[in-house]
This record gives sequence, C-alpha cells and structure tokens, in this order.
Amino acid sequence: MIRATEALERLREGNQRFVSGVRSLEALMSQTRRSDYVSGQEPFAVILGCSDSRVPVELVFDQGLGDLFVIRVAGNIVAPSQIGSVEFAAEQFGSRLVVVLGHTQCGAVGATLQQLQQPTDGHSRHLSSIVDRIRPAVEGLLETELRKDPAGLTRQAVRANVRMAANQLRHGSEVLERLIQQDGLLVVGAEYSLETGVVSFFDGVASH
Repeated sequence: MIRATEALERLREGNQRFVSGVRSLEALMSQTRRSDYVSGQEPFAVILGCSDSRVPVELVFDQGLGDLFVIRVAGNIVAPSQIGSVEFAAEQFGSRLVVVLGHTQCGAVGATLQQLQQPTDGHSRHLSSIVDRIRPAVEGLLETELRKDPAGLTRQAVRANVRMAANQLRHGSEVLERLIQQDGLLVVGAEYSLETGVVSFFDGVASH
C-alpha cells in the first residue's frame, strides 16, 4: 500500500512532466503490459474529476494503466454513486489518496452561476440536478464584491466547488471517515489550469 503523501508526490511529479511535455517511459510502457492488469489492479490514487474533455486525468498526471482510479462527472460533483465509487477503491484496492480535481473555466460551475444570476426553466431535470449540487458552494459568492467581477467570480467559484466536494467526501461517508481516522486516507482538493497545464493542490494539503 502506498501512503497518501507518497501518492501525492507521484502526482505532483507526473504533472510537472506533463507541463514540460515529457512522458515517463514507465507510463508509456504500461500500454504494452495490458495482460499484467487482467487479474487485478492497485491504483495508488483515486481522482474525482470533471468530465471536461480538456482534462484527461491520466495524461495530466502522466500515469499509465492501473495507476489511477478515475471517476469523472460534470462539475466534479459528489452524489451517492461517486461516494460509493471512492469507498470501493479505498476499501478494495487500498488507495489512500483521494483528489477532487476541478479546473479553470468549468462549464458546469459557469452554468450554475448563470442560473443563479439569470434563472431560467430551460435545463432538463438531469442537468438541473448537477446545478443544484454546485449551487450551495457558489451562491454565497454572489453576495460579495465578486458579483461585479465575472472572471474573478468564476475562479473563486471553481475552487469553492472543489472544497465543498472534498468536504462531502471527508464527512459524508462512514467508511471514508473511518479510513481517514484510522488508516491514513487523505482527501485533497486541486485545480487544473487549462491555460498552463499546472495542477495546484490547495485544499487539505500544503501547496508547493
């Protein structure tokens, strides 16, 4: 079992390679060893990320087959199925790091802000369910001076949504709470920059 701190360092190093345009040989070679993963998997981290096509998690962290247990959903929201997926990976595979990964210019966050500022009935109930899960994280920001700064509002809203999702995982599951208290599970929040490719870890861990 890989400790959370070691797993976090692996992700940081992998992202540095991605930003530099360098791929690790190990990640590339994993594609030729598909048969090695037929009998099982031992992902060293769980990533709950956004479905945005510009944020392919394995590439962003320069990891190969079997390295990451990835859950992707618009707005990196936390619903029961996402919690269950994280519980599954943590219990079955011993993954001790969970990362909630948001990204700049998130469309789901933007849609939520737009709905709060200019309500419409145009969304399907399924899309509305995503907006409703993001809403508690961002609606308070509209009561601040950020409402006059659309770009700044979106930046802060993305991070607020990540923080809320990370807290929901930390405190919304008896299984995960037990693993945090007894087995070294760490849940952190991070943001991927579409502009630079850099992942910034800003919630639940010291950034560097």
